[in-house]
This record gives sequence, C-alpha cells and structure tokens, in this order.
Amino acid sequence: MRACILSVGTEILFGQIVNTNTVFLSRELNALGIDVMYHYTVGDNNARLAETIGHAFFDCDLIIATGGLGPTEDDLTKETVCRVLHDELVVHGESLAALEEMARRSHRKLTKNNYKQSMMPSRAVVFDNDCGTAPGFALSEEGKTVICMPGPPREMTRMWERRVKPYLEAFTGGTIYYQMLRFYGIGESALETRLLPLIDQQTDPTIATYAKEGECSVRVASKRADREEAIAAVQEKIREIRAICGEYLYSEQDEELHEVLGKELIRQSIPTAVCESCTGGMVAAKLVSVPGISSVFDRGLVTYSEKAKQEELGVSRETLARFTAVSEETAREMAEGLAAKTGCRLTIATTGIAGPEADGDRPAGYMFCAVCLDGQTSVRHLNTGRSDRAQNRNLLTLAALDLARRAVQGNA
Repeated sequence: MRACILSVGTEILFGQIVNTNTVFLSRELNALGIDVMYHYTVGDNNARLAETIGHAFFDCDLIIATGGLGPTEDDLTKETVCRVLHDELVVHGESLAALEEMARRSHRKLTKNNYKQSMMPSRAVVFDNDCGTAPGFALSEEGKTVICMPGPPREMTRMWERRVKPYLEAFTGGTIYYQMLRFYGIGESALETRLLPLIDQQTDPTIATYAKEGECSVRVASKRADREEAIAAVQEKIREIRAICGEYLYSEQDEELHEVLGKELIRQSIPTAVCESCTGGMVAAKLVSVPGISSVFDRGLVTYSEKAKQEELGVSRETLARFTAVSEETAREMAEGLAAKTGCRLTIATTGIAGPEADGDRPAGYMFCAVCLDGQTSVRHLNTGRSDRAQNRNLLTLAALDLARRAVQGNA
C-alpha cells in the first residue's frame, strides 16, 4: 500500500507551528508496512486542497490527512474530501450526541458552527474523538481512501492509537515488527559500508540506516504472518549486526545516550556529578531528564571561567598557564577535582572552544571531555572542524555521555 501524509493548515505554511504530526505518522505507517511516498502541506484553501488530493491519488492508494476539521469557516477538509470522492455531508447522530454531551458536562452552550463538527460524509467510517470535538473519518472510492484526523497532536495521536491504527491493521495483512538500533562513534556511510553484506542480500528482515547529528540508527523490520516469527527474525538479524559493529551499538531499544547512561547509573547505584565549561549545563540537563536519576545524581556545576575552575575544582594555576583551559590536562583535573570535592564515584567534565570564532591557532570545535570513575580517568578529544556553536556543544555533550557510558559499562 502506497500512502502520503497531507497536513492542512495555513499556520503550518507560515511556520507558526511545528508539524510534529508528519514525523509521528511516518514512523507509524512504516511500522505497519505502509510505504510513505510523499508529504504534502496545503493551506486552508478549498481549490488547492482538492488539487493536492487529486495529485496525490495519481501515485498513492491512501491519504492520511490532519487538520481542517474544526468548526470555523476556514476548516474545509471534510467538504473538500466529499467533493473529490463524490459524497455529501450528513448529520452523524453519534457525533452530534457526543458534542451535546460534552457541552452539557462543561456547562457550555453549543454555537451554530459547533454543529458543523457533527456533519460527516454519508459513506464514511467515523472515528470518535474522546479528547476533542472534531471526529475523524475514512472515506473510500474505487480503491482510493482518505483518512482525516484532527490537527492538534494530542487529539490526533489518541485517535490514531485507538481508532485509525486498528482500522488500517485489518488491511495490511500479516504483522510488522521492528527494532531501532542506536550507534555512536561511527558515521552513517561507514556504518552502511560495514553492513553492506547484510543489506545487499536482504529480503526479510530489512535493514535501513538513518543519520542523526553525531550518531545514527538502524531499523531492522520483519513482516510475517505470525508476530513471534517476526520477532525471532529481527532478533537473529540484530545478532548479525552486533557481530559486525557491536562496538558502536549502544541501544537496541531506540533509547538515547543519556537514557542508557542514566539507567545504568541507577542500576549500579553510582553517585554522579558533572562539571561543565563548553557545554554549560547540557550534560547535567540530559541526565536529570531520566526518571529516578535523583537517587544517584549529586550536582552539576558550570565552571566557565578559569577562576571557577580553580576555586570549585582545584584546577592548578600552572596547568591553566601551561596548557590553557581547553586542554586534555585541564579536562582531567576538572573531573578529578570534582571527584575529590564531592566524593562521587563518577564525575564528568567538559571544556572546549564552542565557536563560532577560533581561539588563536585552535579552531572552533576543538574540545575535550573527561570521565573519572573510581579514580580512573579517561579523556576524549574532539576537533569537529565546525564553526556552529550549537552543533559543537551538542557534539561534545554526546561525546561526554558516551565516554561515561563506556566507562560505566566497562568498555572504556
């Protein structure tokens, strides 16, 4: 089945909101074994919306549309879909009753335009909306189907999970199972090259690589008649991938680096502290986003100046004078000084030149991170060659988290 995702709303075209629906639906449809061919975005315009639907149906069997189901004059999705698929809007009794009950519970009086939301295409399969006022629907004609859902992400995701996904599963045939593997320390091209012997001969399961700043992912998916067969096939392929490039694999459950590290710190009950210069609190912020981290996370310090590094961490004046604040020696003394100050088993330190300007003969992206675990210190040097300040800080954060993960997991 070939599908496209159609986002309706002028506010999306104007950049007034971030369209998270498309990302969510792309993942979900691919997991169902439905090929997503295109993403379309169109404003609140009847003619352009009709033209886009007609164009999409040249190459797709299924359109998943979000937005334009509200009560106002510019909410035109239902009317347009009806016109293109030769149907008409009629009062849908269950939707009307749900609207009236919602108004009664909230002590509100329905306005005239509210009743518009109880109008549905006469041939439609209607999907109720239990966290909003706009129902969704599926309408088909001659093998082509449009599924319409509300635009607000909370309403859309709820309707997808409870109504639309089960509706589509009945048509896909078989079971799709997949796992996302996360890698750090190897680029997408290098990773794909290593995996080419598996990719070139793949049938089922399939392997697909994806790039993300500083890391990459691999999706392993299988479609079988039986779910247990699909799971077993995926697990066998993962074992093959692990044998080829397992040294870079940090998660088989699509977890991020900070989640993997945080869970491991909690599991091993390792008291942890962080001191940051270049990253300015980003490492600490990542760690404290992990539920339960308060059982092990002691403190995070932003020691940006040389004075702070000396006073808070005991970095020696001689080290700073001889090697500067951005050096392996300073990163090492930062981590070890924080360990001495706090008594924590694990300490993480960062220092570097974030950019965009160089510092003398040292370019932007010249950075260090250090990890001290039970008195043993490891230092990693990065030289990204980038002038983008935000990118450099993010890359150093990832490097520090990975260095700590490897140390904690015994892989340093």
